[in-house]
Amino acid sequence: MIKYIAYCRKSTDEKDKQIMSIEQQIEELKAFADREKLEISEFLTEAETAKVPGRPVFNSLISLIEKGLINGIVSWHPDRLARNSIDGGKIIYLVDTGKLQALKFPSFWFENTPQGKFMLSIAFGQSKYYVDNLSENVKRGLYFKLRRGEWPSYAPLGYKNDRNSRSIMVVPKSAKFVKEAFRKFASGELSSMKDIRDLFFKNGITRRNGKSLHFNQIREMLQRTFYYGLMTYHGETYEGKHTPLITKKLFDEVQKVLEKKYNRKPQKHDFAFTGFIKCKECGSYFTAEKHKKFYPKTRGEVEYTYYRCVKKKGVCSQKYLPEEELEKQLREIVSSVSLSEVWANKFLEMAEKDGEKEKEFAFGELQKLSVSLDDLEKKLDKLLESYLEEIVDTGSYQKKKDELLQTKKILQEKITEIKMKGSSWLEPLKEFIKEAADAAKIARAKNNPDQLSAVGKKVGSNYFLFNKRLQFLPNSPYDLLAAPAPDASKTAITPFLCGREELNLHPALREPR
Repeated sequence: MIKYIAYCRKSTDEKDKQIMSIEQQIEELKAFADREKLEISEFLTEAETAKVPGRPVFNSLISLIEKGLINGIVSWHPDRLARNSIDGGKIIYLVDTGKLQALKFPSFWFENTPQGKFMLSIAFGQSKYYVDNLSENVKRGLYFKLRRGEWPSYAPLGYKNDRNSRSIMVVPKSAKFVKEAFRKFASGELSSMKDIRDLFFKNGITRRNGKSLHFNQIREMLQRTFYYGLMTYHGETYEGKHTPLITKKLFDEVQKVLEKKYNRKPQKHDFAFTGFIKCKECGSYFTAEKHKKFYPKTRGEVEYTYYRCVKKKGVCSQKYLPEEELEKQLREIVSSVSLSEVWANKFLEMAEKDGEKEKEFAFGELQKLSVSLDDLEKKLDKLLESYLEEIVDTGSYQKKKDELLQTKKILQEKITEIKMKGSSWLEPLKEFIKEAADAAKIARAKNNPDQLSAVGKKVGSNYFLFNKRLQFLPNSPYDLLAAPAPDASKTAITPFLCGREELNLHPALREPR
C-alpha cells in the first residue's frame, strides 16, 4: 500500500504572480485526492525558494522517504518540489531505488516507468532553466539600469525610491542630517558613531520600528560613494544620475578620519589627548592614566587623569602632567592660530570683494578643466573598448574604471564650483576662514575635549611635551595666523598656498604692519 504525503510550496520571491498560494494548493490537492481515491496522511507546507538546496521542510520529506515511513508524494507540479539539479536528482534517485513508488500531480502526468522518469527529469530541467533564465534577465536589467546611471536597489538614507519615475529622489529632511553628519564627523564636532546615531534619533531619523540606527548602518553610510555621485555594485563603479548630497572632497576627509579612528589598537580608556603627543626627550608617545584620590573631610573620592611618557625608547626624566594643565595649553595653542569672529567677518568681506575682480579669470580655468574632462572621457571609451576586445581582464578593467571615474568626479565638482562661484580660490578661502573662526569657538568652550583634540590635530602637528610644556608646529595655512592681526584698513588680498589648493588671503594673516 502506498502512503502519500502532500507537499505545498510558495516562494517568497516568486516572479510569476499566477503561481497558486499555499492555501489554494492545499484545496486543489484535497480535491485531486478525492477524485483519485488517494489517502494523504499529512500536508507539508513551506514558504521557501527552490532555486538552491537546503529547504528544511523538503529535507524532512526526503528523510521520511529514505526511512521508509512514506513512499508517495502528492504535489501540485514538479516545480513545487525542485527548481535545482540537486533536489530534482534526489527525487529521481529515490524513484530509481524504489523508495519513492508514486508521484501524483494534478497538473502533470507521471508514471513510474522509464518514459515517466524521462518526462519528470525534463520537468525538473525546465524548472531549472526557468530559474536560470529569469536570473539572467534580472541581472541584465539591473546592469542596464546601472549603465544608465540609475540605482537598481533600495535607496540609501537621505533618498527614496520613486515608483512613478522609477528613480532615486532626495528626501529633504533626512538628506539635511546626512550632510550634517558627514560635515561634523570630518571636522571632529561629531567624534563617534554614537554621536551620529544620537543626531539622527533626536531629529526623528530611525529604523522602521522607531529604534535608533545601528552603528553598522552609520558606518556603511559614511563609506558609501553613492553620496557624492558614484555607485558601486558588485565591485564595479558607475556614474549615478541622482543628486549628490556631498562633495568627493568631504567624503575623502571622512575616510581619513575613519581610518585614523578605527585602524588603531583598542584602548581600555578613551583619552582625548593620546596618540598625537610625543615626549621631546626620548621620542616616545604620551599615554594617560586615571588615579583616584580620597578627601575624607570635603570631596570624598575624586578621579584624576594624568598624562605621562611611555618611556619605550629608554630612560626618560619627564614627569606626569595633569589633564587639566594639558587641556589648558592645547586651548592656548588652538586659540593662537584661530580667528575671532570680528576678524573672520572682515576677511570674508574682503575676500568677496576680491572674488568679484577674479571672476574674469575663471573662464580660462574653466576651459582647461573642460579639456581635461574631454581627455578623461576618451580614456574611459578606450578602456571599455579594450575590455570588450578582451585586451584587459575584468579585475583590471574595474579597478582602472573606478580610478578614472573618481578623477572625473573631482573635475566635474571643480567645473561646477567655478560655474556657480566664479573663482576656484574663493570658496576654499572662505571655508578656511570659517574653520579658523570655529576653532576659536572650540578653544573658548568648556567640556569638549574630543572636539578640542580634533581641531588641535587639524591646526598643528609634531606635538611634543618637554618639562610639562606643550610645543607644536602649525599646519599650513594655520601657520599664517600665528602672528597678531594688524589694521585691516591698510591691507589687501594676496595669494598663498593652502595644501594643494591655491587661495588668496589677507597679508594680515601672514605678517604684522
